Amino acid sequence: MATLVLTITETLRYRGKIGQWSWALHRIAGLGTLLFLFLHVIDTSWAVFYPELYKEAIRQYQSPLFTVGEFALVACVVYHALNGFRIVIFDWRPKWWSKQADAARLVMLGTIIILVPTFVLMFTHVLDHYRISGFNLYLQEIISTQSKFAAGVVAVLVIGIAVSAVYSLLPGVNQPKHGHTSQIDKFIWTFMRVSGILIIPLVLGHLAMMHVIQGVFDITTAGVTPVGATAVAGSAANMSGTAPEFVALRWNTMFAGVFIWRIYDVGLLILAVIHGFSGLRYVVNDYAHNIVINRGMNIAILATAIGLIVIGGLAILNTIPTDTVRMLEQTTQAIR
Repeated sequence: MATLVLTITETLRYRGKIGQWSWALHRIAGLGTLLFLFLHVIDTSWAVFYPELYKEAIRQYQSPLFTVGEFALVACVVYHALNGFRIVIFDWRPKWWSKQADAARLVMLGTIIILVPTFVLMFTHVLDHYRISGFNLYLQEIISTQSKFAAGVVAVLVIGIAVSAVYSLLPGVNQPKHGHTSQIDKFIWTFMRVSGILIIPLVLGHLAMMHVIQGVFDITTAGVTPVGATAVAGSAANMSGTAPEFVALRWNTMFAGVFIWRIYDVGLLILAVIHGFSGLRYVVNDYAHNIVINRGMNIAILATAIGLIVIGGLAILNTIPTDTVRMLEQTTQAIR
């Protein structure tokens, strides 16, 4: 904890080079994106397993609080992607390191250039929605839902530390290890660079489709089909405006006999989860120096990553029950 506090205070006091700020922003943006990924995988799986919960989650995501969070998310993803690409380039060509400050400035400039028109397009969705629906913070509902997520994270962390504590009772396991970098660490270092490059077009494409061209408000708008599903799904007039129906239509879209968006989302899920939680592992190793706590947090990270891949994968590969979609359609029509 002392190391974390020192890092924060010294980062805020720093009056030197841009590299320090790039490092700090890269971590902040990565952790912010990972937090959304954690929530997004779980609540999207509800579209298949608990449609009513997913319907409620989308209603909360359309609140002003989450709208601000959506803008922050897009900023985090864009900066983290561009700066990650910069890191890969300089790791590939160390002799260019003298140009790293200029490259960091270009990343800042590129982020701004991308975000300005992106935010303008996103804001049009926001204005259109709130002009019709008005503002509703849903503050109590959001606190209730997010507190459950927080309790789940704490529970996984406590279990991980408990397992680590029990494991520490074995003779010799708590001895500090010195020597060369392990093969696992070498693999993770390489994976972070390769996966970072592969994720960029996938995650930026997903953001463009689901946050810019369309937004969270379109998910519950009657007559709106997901981007990439319109051409094969027929008329949009049959869309009644339920969130599970929107997800089902996207995942059930076929192109040349292939469920293209299921493959796309599975690839993004696996790469993003492993990349994100590997990055979290680096952060934990930097600040958690007690061997029992460190090992426990790494156990929690591993368990959470595996759990998200399994839950998200099962949701993508399963078909949303037709009777559930019809039931929600009838409920929506009755309300209207």
